[in-house]
Amino acid sequence: MATTNKKNVETVDYTMQERIKALYELQKIDSKIDEINKIKGELPMEVADLEDEVAGLQTRIDNIQRDIDELNALLRKDKEEIEQSKIQIAKYEEQQQNVRNNREFDSIGKEIEYIELQIQLCEKHIKQHTADLKVKKQHIEEAEAVKNDRAIDLAAKRAELDSIDAETAQDIENLKAQADKAREVIDERLLQAYCRIRSNVRNGMAVVPIKRDACGGCFNRIPPQRQSEIRQGRKIIICEYCGRVLVSDNIDE
Repeated sequence: MATTNKKNVETVDYTMQERIKALYELQKIDSKIDEINKIKGELPMEVADLEDEVAGLQTRIDNIQRDIDELNALLRKDKEEIEQSKIQIAKYEEQQQNVRNNREFDSIGKEIEYIELQIQLCEKHIKQHTADLKVKKQHIEEAEAVKNDRAIDLAAKRAELDSIDAETAQDIENLKAQADKAREVIDERLLQAYCRIRSNVRNGMAVVPIKRDACGGCFNRIPPQRQSEIRQGRKIIICEYCGRVLVSDNIDE
């Protein structure tokens, strides 16, 4: 019975060592992917910013164009009203030729005066709409010019980013395949902890080996007894200072 328990313990110990080894391998793979992504530098962010700026400029252009369309519609309406008013004035003037008394003549004259005032108001609107149109067209030309410049910058940045992606695509694919293989050995809970630590620490180093009796991440000294436990690989040990997973300094051997 004692022998069976010993074998079970050894099996558990070996499985934990495998997990720790796989976790360390995953860290090395992710670090290589990080290094490849560093080649891109700020390009992804610059491309995203330019895309947002071009989209914003296009939205502004669309809004100005809607204003222009509305002003043109108002211009057509005012011009049509003027034409209709002139036709109406012509009819009233013809009626004035056939009035029977001064009262009818004056009444028609007042109608003509009112219509002429309406024409003047329409002409005033036309002048204002024409001035507004000029400003709107200037704004749309300026926005178009800026958008075209940004579109050129975007095309250049995107081409540069696409070139880097094309050059590194195979390496990234191979590394991701290796990472998937390493993840198969790691249980879900440990993998989640790894991802959480990795997102919270500088340079994405969630798993670090002992270096010169210290944590390879924050360089705080690790007591000898703690180092011994880490080298045994019986459990996951976290640095009490920086929260990284600590592995043996000879894990690559």
